[in-house]
Amino acid sequence: MIYGDWTNLPKNHLSLMYVKTSEEIMKTRSSRFLVGLLWCLLILTGPLVVRGQNDTEPIVLEGKCLVVCDSTPSSEPAGNALGMSVRSGTGRVAFSATRQTNHEPTDMSNRTMIIYFDQILVNVGNHFDQESSVFLAPRRGVYSFNFHVVKAYNRQTIQVSLMLNGWPMISAFAGDQDVTREAATNAGLVIMERGDKAYLKLERGNLMGGWKYSTFSGFLVFPL
Repeated sequence: MIYGDWTNLPKNHLSLMYVKTSEEIMKTRSSRFLVGLLWCLLILTGPLVVRGQNDTEPIVLEGKCLVVCDSTPSSEPAGNALGMSVRSGTGRVAFSATRQTNHEPTDMSNRTMIIYFDQILVNVGNHFDQESSVFLAPRRGVYSFNFHVVKAYNRQTIQVSLMLNGWPMISAFAGDQDVTREAATNAGLVIMERGDKAYLKLERGNLMGGWKYSTFSGFLVFPL
């Protein structure tokens, strides 16, 4: 804006003053544009920062390695200022075991009634112990289990339960007397803490005819 009486000024002065005024207008517009751009960046990046700090859901990134980020670690120390820890490999937990013989261990029939398996198909993380046929949870999380226990030439009804620290979680029955082989089958999700034990137990009947072809499998769905 030009103030005062400018009608008697030379034309070259008027041109110079007009150019200066245009430069000032452009500087003002540029400043406003930069301020607006900064506000946009703050709006876009703000929720992401908050999400990274406050979101308690673990984030699993899979590629050549597995990284689990957890803002509330239960066993490992916190990693950085955001209270997040980075673990490699602990997210991969899976096992599958089968029975390949009809021989019955005396331990199962006389004392523990734990159903044993003599061949491991998968044991990622080595958390399933073949000798005891017990799975030991490496960390807190949601785990999936399924079992298929076959009774052969046995007219008695059997009840098989998935046990968690000595307590039955899910059960299955097989009691048809007119078939030579029948299976007690079930599956489910359970929450396990670090160090919890899961195994199969015969709670009713017997497996005197053996339980060949039976299977027991489980895996970590996601950590908590």
